[in-house]
Amino acid sequence: MKQKEITLNTLLDGKNINLSAISTEDIGNEHISTSVETPMRADAFAISDEEKMAKIEAHFKGIMETLGLDLKDDSLKGTPERVAKMYVKEIFNGLNPANKPKIALFENRYQYNQMLVEKDITFYSNCEHHFVPIFGKAHVAYISNGKVIGLSKLNRIVQYYSKRPQVQERLTMQIAKELQMVLQTDDVAVLIDAKHLCVSSRGVQDINSATVSSFYGGKFAEEATKKEFLTYVGMRTDY
Repeated sequence: MKQKEITLNTLLDGKNINLSAISTEDIGNEHISTSVETPMRADAFAISDEEKMAKIEAHFKGIMETLGLDLKDDSLKGTPERVAKMYVKEIFNGLNPANKPKIALFENRYQYNQMLVEKDITFYSNCEHHFVPIFGKAHVAYISNGKVIGLSKLNRIVQYYSKRPQVQERLTMQIAKELQMVLQTDDVAVLIDAKHLCVSSRGVQDINSATVSSFYGGKFAEEATKKEFLTYVGMRTDY
């Protein structure tokens, strides 16, 4: 299958995708995602966080030594431990379902039936192809189906799915599908505007470009509703 044929829509249709003709470098450079779900092994949580950190510390120490760095230097000797803790407890803690935010639904007592938009949610993630940062802003919106959630929970859902190795398309879909499930409505929109350091710091080294991805479910697929949402988040609608 040609690279240009591998799209998120193909993945969502549940079709089999033949990636055998594409190298791992091609997948990384073209930012191809092979699954809407984060690829995880069945035994991903068979060991504790402490055991994971010990293993990562040892492996990262080996990487640094292979690069020729002197780990006896005061500035470097604590780096393997710091990286291990950062990976498990911070930037990749969204891999663990135990860290998923607890969401409580409330009755929509105000009978507010227009869209609610939470915009400019700052997030930091990491590209799964090169393990360098993706960062930017997420805009999410929904139309109540009789239930609402606290505003901060919208931010927490974005942060949870951001804190794992990602591609932007998958991140967009995961946030949207989670909101649809939690809110019990199809009427959800997600738009992400982000910078990828795998584009700006390596490869083509383009420091100016940004990537925009979107999801429009239910009423948001209607042109007028979509345009209203895009206007709220400051995106042009006159293309």
